[in-house]
Amino acid sequence: MKNETEGYRNTKVIIKKLYKYIRPYRRFLILSLLLSVITVAFTLLAPILMGDGIDLIISKGNVDFNGLKIIIIKIIFIISITAIAQWLMNLCTNKLTFYTVRDIRLDAFSKLERVPISYVDNSSQGDLISRIVTDIDLVSDGLLMGFTQLFSGVITILATIGFMISINLKIALIVIMITPLSFFVASFIAKRTFNMFQAQSIKRGEMTSHINEMISGQKIVKAYNYENESKKRFEKINGELETVGVKALFFSAITNPGTRFINGLVYSGVGIFGAVSAISGHISVGQLSAFLTYANQYTKPFNEISGVITELQSAFASAKRVFEIIETQEEQSDDLLYPLEKVDGTLSLDNVSFSYTPDKPLIEDLNLYVSKGERIAIVGPTGCGKTTLINLLMRFYDVTEGSIEISGKKIKEITRHSLRQSFGMVLQETWLSKGTIKENIAFGKPDAADEEIIKAAKNAHAHEFIQRLPQSYDTIVSDDSENLSSGQKQLLCIARVMLTLPPMLILDEATSNIDTRTEKQIQSAFEQMLKGRTSFIVAHRLSTIKNADCILVMDKGHIVEQGNHNELLSKNGFYSKLYYSQFEQS
Repeated sequence: MKNETEGYRNTKVIIKKLYKYIRPYRRFLILSLLLSVITVAFTLLAPILMGDGIDLIISKGNVDFNGLKIIIIKIIFIISITAIAQWLMNLCTNKLTFYTVRDIRLDAFSKLERVPISYVDNSSQGDLISRIVTDIDLVSDGLLMGFTQLFSGVITILATIGFMISINLKIALIVIMITPLSFFVASFIAKRTFNMFQAQSIKRGEMTSHINEMISGQKIVKAYNYENESKKRFEKINGELETVGVKALFFSAITNPGTRFINGLVYSGVGIFGAVSAISGHISVGQLSAFLTYANQYTKPFNEISGVITELQSAFASAKRVFEIIETQEEQSDDLLYPLEKVDGTLSLDNVSFSYTPDKPLIEDLNLYVSKGERIAIVGPTGCGKTTLINLLMRFYDVTEGSIEISGKKIKEITRHSLRQSFGMVLQETWLSKGTIKENIAFGKPDAADEEIIKAAKNAHAHEFIQRLPQSYDTIVSDDSENLSSGQKQLLCIARVMLTLPPMLILDEATSNIDTRTEKQIQSAFEQMLKGRTSFIVAHRLSTIKNADCILVMDKGHIVEQGNHNELLSKNGFYSKLYYSQFEQS
């Protein structure tokens, strides 16, 4: 009972949220309702005319062809008006649905660009994709059925009752008395389907996530012979999806037979009492024919509404998952902050502490001062906090305690846009957007001229392989493109930074995927680019950071040693052990 009450409460909340998106397009809603009334009214006029035609044939020995001709013309006119109104109504409901769903999807996608990085890091990418694509499609299907069938169904029921009362009140009351049984069946099922469809949506998201992981990592899966484990995991999720899906479909499947049973009772009642009334002379045969038609039209919407309820429950469950994204807490607004304008390259960290989870400290009381143009290398074992430090500098995460200053300004007091615009990043993990080579290099400077793009590619030693591609700089690529090697993708990422030339640079294993010969060429290009620019170089290969002005040796979130290469070697400490573990001395 508690779950049922909670389900109803959730449904009401979701309907209110959906209406906020429907409200800007309520003109389509109002027009659709008016057209639905016209459609139903003209549809229900046809049985009366047909009944009049039957009475016209029965009441006279000779058929009045002129009277029948007039009736036929009226019926043709009514059918034509009904068809046009039906078409316009569907057009309005389609526009209303598609505009509403478009706004929901746009808000959900936009929210993902404004949420903290931690939200995306802690969420399954496959599940997020499932919510924005699959779940919103289900919301669209549910709304479309709701607008097209629910509205017209309710109006048909009300209008049919009015027409039946106008013909014979007693028989109409029999129909109305049996009607609550249909509402009871629909209500009984609705109470039990929301949570089931919600569970089905969650499992569908898990399946999308697993498929996304396995497809994107197919080479790793095959390399480690993980196919059987992957299949077992898929079968487990698929089995769980089958379980919740069968439960949801069970109740949705009994809806139609249940309402059809009630409809059969209604039709039988109308037929029996109508026949008795016709024999006793209370109604004509034509009126009985019209009444039976109305009884059939009256019960038909209950079948449609029962199907709509099932679709709506699925749509509401999916909408709940989408609204969870839309209502996620955003990053703190930058509206009251000011942009960082004069970047001199100085940077300081004052008693900085940070942890991803409160019970597991990572960085504690970290202090650092970097002068203009200084080249800072960050080394240490895996998990020591190197990448975390970069995340804090870029404000992908905010420090737990302490402060970080750039050019004398606390980064919490300047806009994220201006902060991140001051840095250029080349990461070990390459990423390319779907587009041309030219567009990917100009990712941070869309208005760059072709000459600038080619110059940046040449400086990154990417120009040569780009020219060998089918369409040169106009070749379409993406992050999962097979026509580029990992090293070539990384060269494009380096060219991207060389085009913008920001005042500060972050190189996180920037040449890890590049061959030794090309790496030497890139290093010489970096030497030119790094001159006069403050830079942070995260490296595992210590041979690449010998020329750094200062090397920060990190371990367990602390800077345990600090100095240049020769100074650190002479200390024979932590750095020395790291270095000699990579390069054995004779």
